[in-house]
Amino acid sequence: GLRPRWTAEAPSFPGGAAGPAGPRGRASRSPGSGTGRLGQVAGAQGQPGPSQQESALKVLGTDGLFLFSSLDTDQDTYISPEEFKPIAEKLTGTRDAWHLCPIGSTPVTTYEDEELPPDPSEETLTIEARFQPLLPETMTKSKDGFLGVSRLALAGLRNWTTAASPSAVFAARHFRPFLPPRGQELGQPWWIIPSELSVFTGYLSNNRFYPPPPKGKEVIIHRLLSMFHPRPFVKTRFAPQGAVACLTAISDSYYTVMFRIHAEFQLSEPPDFPFWFSPGQFTGHIVLSKDATHIRDFRLFVPNHRSLNVDMEWLYGASETSSMEVDIGYLPQMELEAVGPSVPSVILDEDGNTIDSRLPSGEPLQFVFEEIKWQQELSWEEAAQRLEVTMYPFKKVNYLPFTEAFDRAKAENKLVHSILLWGALDDQSCSGRTLRETVLESPPILAFLNESFISTWSLVRELEDLQNQQKNPSHQQLAGLHLEKYSFPVEMMICLPNGTVVHHINANYFLDITSMKPEDVENKVFSFSSTFEDPSTATYMQFLREGLRRGAPLLQP
Repeated sequence: GLRPRWTAEAPSFPGGAAGPAGPRGRASRSPGSGTGRLGQVAGAQGQPGPSQQESALKVLGTDGLFLFSSLDTDQDTYISPEEFKPIAEKLTGTRDAWHLCPIGSTPVTTYEDEELPPDPSEETLTIEARFQPLLPETMTKSKDGFLGVSRLALAGLRNWTTAASPSAVFAARHFRPFLPPRGQELGQPWWIIPSELSVFTGYLSNNRFYPPPPKGKEVIIHRLLSMFHPRPFVKTRFAPQGAVACLTAISDSYYTVMFRIHAEFQLSEPPDFPFWFSPGQFTGHIVLSKDATHIRDFRLFVPNHRSLNVDMEWLYGASETSSMEVDIGYLPQMELEAVGPSVPSVILDEDGNTIDSRLPSGEPLQFVFEEIKWQQELSWEEAAQRLEVTMYPFKKVNYLPFTEAFDRAKAENKLVHSILLWGALDDQSCSGRTLRETVLESPPILAFLNESFISTWSLVRELEDLQNQQKNPSHQQLAGLHLEKYSFPVEMMICLPNGTVVHHINANYFLDITSMKPEDVENKVFSFSSTFEDPSTATYMQFLREGLRRGAPLLQP
């Protein structure tokens, strides 16, 4: 989509069959093409020089160099023992220290956040994984029977039908990273794992198979996600990375913490080419004691209320610049949930003697847990909105659901600023990354949108469904008017409250304009303004003002 520039021919949405470079605005894209005008080339920093590349290519061949580069994570043309470790474990059948242990045992680790020695009296938490695989028929490529897509390319996706670990046991202390910083207030977000990327830093390489060893607070998230698949990447290739959290309830002894995590999975291993599986987000909550010795509740899941919630990208070649296919689909269920509160591993009586965990009848002992009396609470909806704004500053503008936005526009006699695209604008399945990371979070644009427009964004598929529903003709008409103006990948529109589109611009055309010199822009509707240093902001402001100029006289007096 819009992250980065679409640069190759394709017969269908999104990321059609890989083909030669063609007109901009098409569906396939090169994986290292950055973020459009502002981004750097993915993986460009630290690359070996041309002579080293040529020498390595001569010795290894194209496929060999591709495999070598995928292991050479620091790009110094030297495979260290740590870099070779994934291959060694693949060949010997051993598993990494950060992977989950067998069911019924406590995960072990050598990482820096696990300083305390194992305590036999500490509490443990059993977590179960529930997983329903992605529905292939929801992928756009299913419409033409996956024409041009090799079965080998999708093998990792098709073979992923169950959770890697249906159940696992954790020590309560492993969840300490979810504790808030000292003095954290109710509803005030904080970063568990900070995002290290932005539109200015560029994206991480697509040419990787194995996650880097997790460190510090990454360890528990890596372990949890490893219950789904053995190769989770805690830090995504695209911004915003990381994990953010928010206190939603406080008592004398407990916290409820809501969290949002952006992570992705690599479904392929050598000699296949990389296949990236990126859920829109992981969200959930944990109820834990203030010293993290007891966990009352835990749940993590991928939201499934939208018609599409996973982005997929796969390489079709043995180099960083090979063609990449892109598609999006629907994952019915990816969820982790505690089977109950954490309980002591060993039960002691008043004298410190071990008690049998089972009654003479063979039944397990039943624990009675105190009722938690919350002194401060925040709604799930409010907390989710605050986490969303922390991840995506463009959400400082309130983007209403599609039909609700037009109802509000009628009530307030305002124009509607609408964005129509294939993937959700506010999660990692998005096809509008460049848009949201640049102009939509620009302070002048935020202020103008809040002052003069009602904003909404919509999925193409959801408007198609709305158009096909017979029960509400007015909603059918609104959807139809939008779809008439839509062009792949993202269309921005200014509309009257009755749905009439008075002005619109395609995202790729927008990127074309902002990459040109001002004197080369023929259409003066999108001329640059000296008021803004950033041409993208200036151009989007011109788009909004032109829409307001055209639409305002048509509003009801």
